[in-house]
Amino acid sequence: MKRSSVLALLALSCLLAACAGGPRQDGPPNPRTVEKIAAVSLDPASAGRILNAYRASNGLGPVKPDPRLMAMAQRQADAMAAQNALSHDAGGSFGARVQAAGIDSARAAENLGGGYFSTEEAFAGWRQSSGHNANLLMKEATRYGIALAKDPRTSYGAWWVLVVAADPERRVTLDTGPLVPVQRR
Repeated sequence: MKRSSVLALLALSCLLAACAGGPRQDGPPNPRTVEKIAAVSLDPASAGRILNAYRASNGLGPVKPDPRLMAMAQRQADAMAAQNALSHDAGGSFGARVQAAGIDSARAAENLGGGYFSTEEAFAGWRQSSGHNANLLMKEATRYGIALAKDPRTSYGAWWVLVVAADPERRVTLDTGPLVPVQRR
């Protein structure tokens, strides 16, 4: 095999390994990286203001924080950091996580991000991606959950998750009234 083919295969395997996540950094992390990651913070109310201002500028109604969506987002952010993988499946499939969280919603969506060092950066990145932007602008959305997990020994250091969802579908119970016996002839 030619040397260029071997190098190409090696580069491809390294790229694929990076997508699947990888081991944490061996040894102590760089002190500068630790300091930079430690400075990253998330204020869910501030994130809501950013999201709602963007939605309003696009003619959409506001979303409100939802404790179940916040917890669901945090579990996913923690799972991504633990696995060092930016993946919708790190904490289980999205559908399974929605169901496990008891979220009864006709519409729910999730945005992930890695390596953003502020809430503003995370939203800017999501706005620049057509799929993530569509989630930010989901017209049925009425609530949100957002989370951040940090680990300076991982590839991104800061792991972000935003979940938006519509209100639960209203269940209609039909009242059958009193039981009337069937008369047979």
